[in-house]
Amino acid sequence: MDLSDSGERQISWAARSMPVLTAIGERFAVERPLEGLRIAACLHVTAETAVLMGTLKAAGAEIALAASNPLSTQDDVAEALRAYGIAVHARAGVDLATYYRHIHQALDLGPDLVLDDGCDLVNILHTERTDLLAGVSGGCEETTTGIIRLRQMAAEKALTFPVVAVNDTRTKRMFDNRYGTGQSTLDGIMRATNIMLAGRTVVVAGFGFCGRGVAERAKGLGARVIVTEIDAVKALDATLQGYEVCPMERAATVGDLFITVTGNRDVIRAEHLAAMKDGAILANAGHFDVEIDVRALDELAHEVRRGVRPNTDEYVLPGGRKLLLLAEGRLVNLTAAEGHPAAVMDMSFSAHALAVEWLARERAQLAPGVYDVPEDIDHEVARLKLAATGIGIDVLTGEQQAYLHSWRAGS
Repeated sequence: MDLSDSGERQISWAARSMPVLTAIGERFAVERPLEGLRIAACLHVTAETAVLMGTLKAAGAEIALAASNPLSTQDDVAEALRAYGIAVHARAGVDLATYYRHIHQALDLGPDLVLDDGCDLVNILHTERTDLLAGVSGGCEETTTGIIRLRQMAAEKALTFPVVAVNDTRTKRMFDNRYGTGQSTLDGIMRATNIMLAGRTVVVAGFGFCGRGVAERAKGLGARVIVTEIDAVKALDATLQGYEVCPMERAATVGDLFITVTGNRDVIRAEHLAAMKDGAILANAGHFDVEIDVRALDELAHEVRRGVRPNTDEYVLPGGRKLLLLAEGRLVNLTAAEGHPAAVMDMSFSAHALAVEWLARERAQLAPGVYDVPEDIDHEVARLKLAATGIGIDVLTGEQQAYLHSWRAGS
């Protein structure tokens, strides 16, 4: 019970900064748009996620929740959710086999809808639990890595139900990916290392919305920032914003801190590790622990000193050179810190909740594939967030509306 009480306090604290999702939950409790639906979710089990789970339960759904990362689960929050009547299959620090077993246990619910963060649950549905596919009529995906995998599934005609790309809304990319990832990634790095960023060379691999946010925050703290990219347009964007852009091969020789934010694997490989300076720090802010080749790092090192600081392992290479790996190469912001602030997740999970409501209503008319969140939901989330913070905006006059919808008016 002590664990449950601690989790409830965390959830209540998060809810203070989530007024939009709270308001949606109040409406859901009256209208019950998910009445009778079973939802299997694979998300980070944090206090903010708990507020989303409570919102969907208030809407009438029966929920089973598994963790989307073995190291991000907050055990007291999981216990509080169980006390609230939500089946949670998650525990902090489990091995990979147990992680997948938990996902299978969530799927044992026999879901009508699924919520995913990284596409692991959807992948298991389509490979190992195909007996459940006929009952699943839709899903939502929370993160960039998952959307990449889902779009490939759709391109190969492997995806059997419609999935809403919650990650791809304008509010999610701007608020969550850019500002949330930027702040929480550096928060995790500084908690794990207590280093000063000013004057250091920080290499950011990937200049999507997440990478842009990380680069901005590092630059704002006084770091010299180098960006590596495979996309010419993003590389040009980084260049025009004043960042140095070069291949990882060159960046590896000068960086003090490396942060991967790409959604791809082997971004930092053996040849890069071999070129890094003594004391270089490696951190990953991409969803899966494949961006830094940890296996290659293990093979290069002749000694590994675990836990030189919390969430920091020191790898001693031949000749005495040392590299520091944070959070075992997993999501540093959710392993070494607490993830995004609740105010950030308020917008992301509000879009998620409204997307689930829309999907429950429209799923019968949707063919299998990946769908964008309807634009009116994105605008509604932004409007509610502004209203909750007391910010007003202008409204078009009748003449302005007519001007925007007419081609006859000249200059």
